[in-house]
Amino acid sequence: MPASRPDKTPRTGGRSSSEPAPVEQYPGKRWGLSATGRGSVAPLGLRAGAFVIDIALSFLVAWLFTSPDLPQNWSLVVWAVLTVLTVGLFGFTPGQGAVGIRVARVDARMFVGLFAVPRTVLTFLVIPAVWLDEDGRGLHDKLCRTIVVRTR
Repeated sequence: MPASRPDKTPRTGGRSSSEPAPVEQYPGKRWGLSATGRGSVAPLGLRAGAFVIDIALSFLVAWLFTSPDLPQNWSLVVWAVLTVLTVGLFGFTPGQGAVGIRVARVDARMFVGLFAVPRTVLTFLVIPAVWLDEDGRGLHDKLCRTIVVRTR
């Protein structure tokens, strides 16, 4: 049998009834993005998966031109060109498209455009791309005024 409470005050979880309920925070809220699903901030795992797909695709394209030898650094050149062109024009690389994410401008403009160049250079350095803030934006995204979101 449950013990009775002698004070008979309502249980409020440690806060008084006059305090407002805590506001839910999630990555991308300040940019007006959804908390989950389409339009929400893409998690690092999806971004990493897209990067692996893009690197593998770049290796294969470069290998077509260098076979029977391995492409060596030519695959990085293919990756950089592929990334700049596809993100600048379409907002996503083939790998990002495959996993359902895209690069969006935080100012709601349609095209990433020339911001794809410094974004690609900083992604190549890796650290700016994995050092994320509370909104899930890497340093390269902050500099280029972009954010990576889910498309499905």
